Amino acid sequence: MVPTPAQTPTPHPDFDCLVFIGRFQPPHLGHLAVIREALKRARQVIVLIGSAWQARSLRNPWRFEERRDMLRSAFDATDNDRLEIEPLLDALYNDDVWVRDVQRKVRDVARPCHGKLPRIGLIGASRGQSSYYLSLFPQWESVSVPLVEGISASHIRERLFHSRASGDAYLADDAEHDLPRPVHRALSAFMATSSCSQLLEEQHLLEQYRHAWAQAPYPPIFVTVNAVVVQSGHVLLVRRNAAPGKGLLALPGGFIHPQERLLDACLRELRERVRLKVPEPVLKGSLRDQRLFDDPHRSWRGRTLAEAFYFALRPEQQLPRLKPARGGDQARWVALADLEPETLFEDHFFIIQNFLGLPAGWASP
Repeated sequence: MVPTPAQTPTPHPDFDCLVFIGRFQPPHLGHLAVIREALKRARQVIVLIGSAWQARSLRNPWRFEERRDMLRSAFDATDNDRLEIEPLLDALYNDDVWVRDVQRKVRDVARPCHGKLPRIGLIGASRGQSSYYLSLFPQWESVSVPLVEGISASHIRERLFHSRASGDAYLADDAEHDLPRPVHRALSAFMATSSCSQLLEEQHLLEQYRHAWAQAPYPPIFVTVNAVVVQSGHVLLVRRNAAPGKGLLALPGGFIHPQERLLDACLRELRERVRLKVPEPVLKGSLRDQRLFDDPHRSWRGRTLAEAFYFALRPEQQLPRLKPARGGDQARWVALADLEPETLFEDHFFIIQNFLGLPAGWASP
C-alpha cells in the first residue's frame, strides 16, 4: 500500500483541530482510516501516541519514535504538514495526571485560528471511544468514526510474535490485509533485530505459562508483593538477570508463599533478594503506606495483582549496604532524578510515581 493522495480539508472544516489518542502497537489500517477522516474534517490533526518511554514488552514492542515514523510513512508530505505526532506517557492509577498531560500537550500544539481559541474535537473509532473515555474531556466535542472490522493491534502482535516463535511467516501473508505497506516493511525489518529476539524469548516463556495453566477451571490470578524502599532521594532497585524484562530495573519483590502474610512476604524478599542490611524492626517502623496495583495489563504473565509497601528510611549520609542477591539479580540504589520509565520493568515506574507523587512528565524528553 502506498500513501494516499493528500487529504485536502473542506473549505469550511468542522474543527480547527482534531485529537486522536492511541498506542498504535503497531499502526494499522484502522488507525489510518481515523486519521484520514480527521484530515478531512479539521485543519490540524494531533496524534498522541500513548505508552511512550516504556520498556519494550510483548504489549509495547515498539518505541515512540518507531511508531511515529511508521505513521508518517503512510502519509504524503502535504498530509504530514498538517499532522502533529506527540508522545504521551501513561499515568497508570491516576486518571487526573493523565488527563492533565493530554490537555497540556494539546494546548501547546494546537494552532490558534484567526487569533481565536481553536475549536477542538476528540476523534476515534466507535469501539475505542467509550463513554468513560469521553467523560474525561467534556470540553471537547467527540467524533466517532466507524470501526474497521477485523483489525486489532493486539491480534496483530499476538499473531506476529506467536507465529515467529513457532517458525511461521505471518508477516508474509495475513499482515498485508491489516497493515499499510510501509508499516509492513518496518515490522519485517524489526523482526531481524536483537530487540525482537528478546521479545521472542519472552513469547516462549509466556506460552509455557499458558500451557501450565491450560487445564485450570478458571483463569489464574497471581498475587505478588513489591517493596518501594526510599532513603535520601534514592530508591532501591534490582536489575533483572533473566527474561521477562532481562536487563531492566525492577522493584524488589516476588510471589507470596501459601502460608505468608503480604508484609511478611515483602520483608522476606528484601532479605533474600537484595540482602538489605537494615534490621526488620527498623523496616517495619519505616513503613509509611501500602497499596494494591491491579491494572489488568500490568504483567505479561496474565492477571497479576501487586501489593506494594512504601518504606521511607531515615535520611543518612551513607545508604544501607547491599550484598549480592540471589539468582544473579543486582541490587542498587538509584537516585530519583535518574529514574527513566523505559528502563523499569512492567508498571514499576508508575508504582514509584504513585507513592512519591512524581509528575507525569518525570524523566521524559
